[in-house]
Amino acid sequence: MSLLTEPPRAALDLAALTAAWPLLAAAPRGDGHPVLVLPGWLAGDPATLLLRNTLRLLGHDVSGWTLGTNRGPTGRVVQELRTRLDGLRRSTGRRVSLVGWSLGGLYAQELARATPGSVRQIITLGTPVARRAPWVRRASSLADRGPLPGTASVPRPWAERGPLRVPATSVYTRADGVVHWSSCRYHPRPRRENVEVRGSHLGLAHNPAVLWLLADRLGTPEDMWRPFRAPLGLRPLFPRAR
Repeated sequence: MSLLTEPPRAALDLAALTAAWPLLAAAPRGDGHPVLVLPGWLAGDPATLLLRNTLRLLGHDVSGWTLGTNRGPTGRVVQELRTRLDGLRRSTGRRVSLVGWSLGGLYAQELARATPGSVRQIITLGTPVARRAPWVRRASSLADRGPLPGTASVPRPWAERGPLRVPATSVYTRADGVVHWSSCRYHPRPRRENVEVRGSHLGLAHNPAVLWLLADRLGTPEDMWRPFRAPLGLRPLFPRAR
């Protein structure tokens, strides 16, 4: 799908959310553990407001990243995210679930690799999670040339230092006009899964299938993680959940 079609298709995803709201009201409730939502490139907390408010209505303890517009992994962002994660872990005494949209998902992976003891799980939305994927190599190359002040000398999420030792769910759409869907799939490993939804990249933060999946993943007890299975009535929204 072309990038040019992303805005109108995102609007359709929003319309679908309105129609699906009665179903979302029956989604799993939260268990009180902290959830940190990380936005995509050139987005900020306003872009994830609907997602966060929906999850709060379902009883989830959700926080935005509070760092303004996401302009890439500057030194300030790297340090502030680590501090924020540590603060949530200390103040609640519980591990933090990380939800990252696009570039925000790469941040989530880096945080999970660096401090697995503080992270309960990660859920990425339209994020190129595959190691050595061409899209990731291109993004890393651009950052290495320093298109944004302060990005050339700090560790970047796509450096992928260390193993990913927490449960990880990657949500992707084959109609993604920003990131090629094939780079958004983990290789088969225990406690990693790929879940396909229908929709656009820009609409992932208000896609009703994504919101249901988030409620399900975040509402699953920490010691009872299992692969996602869509309810029978919602399976058409998840064409290849596995």
